[in-house]
Amino acid sequence: MSLFFDAEWFDAKLAARRLDRTALAVALGIEPAELHRVFTNERAPTAEDLTIFANVLGADLVEVTLRSGVASRPADDRSEDSADRIASIEARLDAIDSWLAEFESGKKSA
Repeated sequence: MSLFFDAEWFDAKLAARRLDRTALAVALGIEPAELHRVFTNERAPTAEDLTIFANVLGADLVEVTLRSGVASRPADDRSEDSADRIASIEARLDAIDSWLAEFESGKKSA
């Protein structure tokens, strides 16, 4: 599961096809600055964007959607109880808090 847009995965897929973000922006019909907003989680990709990403990258639409941070895979065990769901959510929130702390400390030192 990806909580945020997995820019590294997208960049690697683009590089494997000898493309870059500018080429992807052209395929989407948007400015590179607008695509940058998607890559930095400032704007969520649309369903149309995801379809174009999949076509340009030659990747599965489900994988693209998961890597974009728009969706997550459902738990394999649908009988997961409330306590387990809460623990899972708390763990994800802790990961986000840690990421934010690292981001903020890096921003202050820059």
